[in-house]
Amino acid sequence: MKMKRLFFQLAAAAGAGVLLAGCGLLEQYEDLKTEVKQEAKEPHKATRPKVKARPKEQTESEVVIERETELPTEQKESEAPSDIHVLDPDNYAYLTLEEEEQRVYNEMLDAIIKHEESIEVSTLDIDLMERAYKAISADYGGLFWVSGYVYTQYTRNGEPEGMEFAPKYTMSYDEREQIQKQIDASVEELLAGISITDSDYEKAKYVFEILVQNVDYDTNANNNQNIISAFLNRATVCQGYACATQYLMRILGIQSAIVTGNANGESHAWNLVCLDGEYYYMDTTWGNSRYLDNDSQMEKYVNYNYLAITSEEIGRTHILDNSFLLPECTGMKNNYFVRENRYFSEWNPDTIGAVLAETWKKGGGDVAVKFSSPELYSQALEYFIASQHIADYCTGISSINYLEDKALLVLTFHF
Repeated sequence: MKMKRLFFQLAAAAGAGVLLAGCGLLEQYEDLKTEVKQEAKEPHKATRPKVKARPKEQTESEVVIERETELPTEQKESEAPSDIHVLDPDNYAYLTLEEEEQRVYNEMLDAIIKHEESIEVSTLDIDLMERAYKAISADYGGLFWVSGYVYTQYTRNGEPEGMEFAPKYTMSYDEREQIQKQIDASVEELLAGISITDSDYEKAKYVFEILVQNVDYDTNANNNQNIISAFLNRATVCQGYACATQYLMRILGIQSAIVTGNANGESHAWNLVCLDGEYYYMDTTWGNSRYLDNDSQMEKYVNYNYLAITSEEIGRTHILDNSFLLPECTGMKNNYFVRENRYFSEWNPDTIGAVLAETWKKGGGDVAVKFSSPELYSQALEYFIASQHIADYCTGISSINYLEDKALLVLTFHF
């Protein structure tokens, strides 16, 4: 029997040539993303998510431009806008903030939604303003019309007395409205196959699949740091995928945040999602995978390895930054492999073989199986591939095409 280890060209997979150039997220917090068309809600008491504290690292900020202005003789009073609304008090990053940070978050977000030229915020703390801004960019994936902000610090005799926040808009309000209409039409088309009444897992899987299948990974895509690239151009990089994922999950009623960090030595973005009350990580970019078929043509397939995984698993390939506290994700019940009965915690070759046989009998395709330990993973690799026992379950098979993901203990077969 001919055995062939598939060459996969991935925008997304451990152990197989990942393409992630062009993400540039940690250096591009100026690309703030916020969702439009949210119903204003009255603030209510919300419970903060339980998080695992991590030490804060010193990082150079490129988010804001400082501009100091001396106050005139008459003191400038610091007054927060009176019509501030919490657009969604259950946003994950918002809930990790202290009360003062939440207030500034609301003021800044309110100004951006209203397309205000500038506002005075109720803080004199530059670092606090930056933390609030980063939390907004984590909670909202759809603010395509703004790219960073400028602050003006008012001082008297060298002491700060007030702070002004001015969003850096990339387009006029009328242009924003026209693009939003186009995005709405695209989103309606993409979400046509899912219902708000479906389960949390079904929604997450659907969003993961629909973005991978309809949006290409392209470092040269226009607007690739916002959702215009994903929904209108259908080509983006990790930032666009993460923002689009958060945007669609919000529409479907799933709490989600954009997470940034490092993967394979490059800046990267992915998502934190809450499914049935448990937190998971989800990397849509790394779900977009390609391999060379028998005719040396690139074939796209959905790589489910990074759909609803734990903190420990994401940590094998991704390094999280310290923008806001993140939960310890330990749940497994909504992991793709668990939900699809493709996760194995004990050695049972007949059960594993039946999963492979099902895809083989249907005429082929891609099928992946995951193992709970390196020992089981190695045993399956030896049994089904090296010893060619896959032929015991897939009658008439003459070659084995497979991909190894040693980081997440997943074997993927292509028939």
